[in-house]
Amino acid sequence: MPSVAPSRNESSYLLNQLIISPSDADYLDQLIPSIKEYSVGNRTSQLSQTLSRFASDKETEIETICNTNHQEFVTSVNQLLRIREGTVSLTAEILDLNQSIQASTEKLAEQKRALVESRSHRQNIDETSKAIQDCLEVLRLANQVHDLLAKKNHYAALRALEELQNVHLKGVTQYKIADMIQRSVPATQKAIAEAVMSDLNTWLYRIREMSQYLGEIALYHTDLRKTRHKERTEISPYLGQFKLNSAIELVSDESEEYDLLQNEELQVDFTPLFECLHIHRSLGHMDKFRVEYANTRRRQKELLLPASVTLVDEDGASLHNLLEEMAGFAIVERSTMKRVPDLRSSVDVDELWDSMCQTAVILISEALHEVDNAESLLKIKNLIALFMQTMNTWDFHVGVFDDFLLTLFRKYADLLKKRFSDDFREIVSTDDYMPMPIQTVEEFDKVLNVSWYSPDKPREEQVFPCVLPFSQMYPLCCIDIRNFLNQFYFFANDDFSHPSLIDETLRDALDELLSDKVCDTLVERLASQYLGQIVQILINLEHFELACRELELLLAAARSQNVSGDVVTLNATEKFRSNKKAAEKRIFEVVNSKIDDLIETAEYDWMASVPPAEPSNYMQTLTRFLSNIMNSTLLGLPTEIKELIYFDALSHAANMILALPLSPEVKRINPNGVVALAKDVEYLSQFVDSLGVPILRENLDELQQTVQLMQADNTDEFYDISTRNKKYGRVDAIHGPVLLEKYVVQHENPDT
Repeated sequence: MPSVAPSRNESSYLLNQLIISPSDADYLDQLIPSIKEYSVGNRTSQLSQTLSRFASDKETEIETICNTNHQEFVTSVNQLLRIREGTVSLTAEILDLNQSIQASTEKLAEQKRALVESRSHRQNIDETSKAIQDCLEVLRLANQVHDLLAKKNHYAALRALEELQNVHLKGVTQYKIADMIQRSVPATQKAIAEAVMSDLNTWLYRIREMSQYLGEIALYHTDLRKTRHKERTEISPYLGQFKLNSAIELVSDESEEYDLLQNEELQVDFTPLFECLHIHRSLGHMDKFRVEYANTRRRQKELLLPASVTLVDEDGASLHNLLEEMAGFAIVERSTMKRVPDLRSSVDVDELWDSMCQTAVILISEALHEVDNAESLLKIKNLIALFMQTMNTWDFHVGVFDDFLLTLFRKYADLLKKRFSDDFREIVSTDDYMPMPIQTVEEFDKVLNVSWYSPDKPREEQVFPCVLPFSQMYPLCCIDIRNFLNQFYFFANDDFSHPSLIDETLRDALDELLSDKVCDTLVERLASQYLGQIVQILINLEHFELACRELELLLAAARSQNVSGDVVTLNATEKFRSNKKAAEKRIFEVVNSKIDDLIETAEYDWMASVPPAEPSNYMQTLTRFLSNIMNSTLLGLPTEIKELIYFDALSHAANMILALPLSPEVKRINPNGVVALAKDVEYLSQFVDSLGVPILRENLDELQQTVQLMQADNTDEFYDISTRNKKYGRVDAIHGPVLLEKYVVQHENPDT
């Protein structure tokens, strides 16, 4: 189909688009499509014509404009030329500036390259500096560890070493210094461990040095507790049944709480131990440290105990030092165990304690032979008992020392027995065996206070001076007996756990002293021929028997407080009682011997030519003797004993008098001889009647009936049993005929 020529409007539109194109590029962009479109329709010439016309129109328009504004145009052109000149100048300047800028740019590039290179060097320097800083920090920490170690800040040094090893060394592992420091860590740890052990050993040495003082304070405050407990007991006797360290005593003493390890006098700081323990635990050396610490304490224990002790030095310093050292050492051990249970177990502490106790008891036992004084032994016992009570407070078993107290007590009892045995022997041997004179009421009260004696009269009715029945030995022995009891019970206070042994030993010892040293000595002196002394011995035996009965009650009362209320029996009681019989027998012997001596002086003339005018001299002397011993020598004896002695003496005298005519040497007896005998018998009877004791008259019945038989008119009545029983019942069936034969024969044969 033939192309259709574009309309005039299309050409105008095209021209308008070309004219309003903002730039050459847009102009071409508008022209090229139009050229292509007109060329397709072979209308290029038409386009050219249109453009030509358009250009011609424009030129005409321009000319018109120029003609109209020529002067202005010229002016503009001139301005444009000037502008162009300025533009050229500016262009030159711009070119120069561009060259300058290009030169500056090259210089800047050079500088930039230098800057880049310097930045690379700077980075290397920074990295090197940081590495150096890190290494210096590691070295600083390593030096700080040694500085802290030098300042004995062991735990801080260990922490710094751990921080160095676990934190800072990990940042410098690429450097050799890290390897060097890492290799030195074990040596540093060992140095820290050795340094802290050195400090611990110093601490242990100081602890050992202060052990005695610590033990001294511990014993002192235990003694104060005992004093306070005693004072509370005096106020409230109910508290007396609770011993020291009992729950009641501890509660009662709560207001006086005292920290033995931290006080004004002494401060025991466990910081070195805790630090050493913590460091070894951190190092993982706890087992090794535990063994080393135990060995150190064991060596210190061995150094603490001396090779020997003495018990006779001034103030018992040797034993004091030993027990105080032991107490201080053990208290530190127990405190360590409580503060650090995983370091010191109760088994470890008790093992050391038992070992110390065994050794200490051996040392004291070996020195025990030095002590020969009961008071010194009592001081030793009290010190050991105080030590035991102190250690009980800290839960230490003191059974070894408790058993040792038994050994001390046995020696104590032996020393007391020896001392009081000597005292008793001296008292008995030096006594005057005379009734004790009392001058004043004060003396009387003293005797009553120390001896077991109940006077017949009340104290108010006593008249002074007076005489007591016993001799001076009795109250002196009573004083010794009381002292002996007190000395025994001094040992048996609340810190001795064997009261039954005290009771039994005391009873046996007292029995032995009274039996062997008093009773036997008195019995030995019964061999004396002095009747007054024998009588005094009998009186003393009587009072000692009473004293023994009182002692039995006293011992039973004391035993009832400790163990049981069983009856206590002293063998000495029976021994005094039985020996009273021996004394009575001895009195009989002496009295009868004196009677024999007096009767032997009788000088009867059985064949006298005249009867005597008065009783025989021997009979008068005999009655005076009997009267004197009754009113003086035997006066202090109990009435029943006096009557018994008199009864026996009269019986013996009657028999001896009767034996005179019965003697084989007497062949004949005449009536005058019988009268002499009858007169003496009558005199004796009257004397017996004057005594006012009817029973004594029975002793003379045989003698009187025999005399009556010899004076009878019908002597054959004697041979008649019925008559003899009525009149001569007390006459001996053999003696009667013998006397009658002598009398009768003399009747029948007066010259013979």
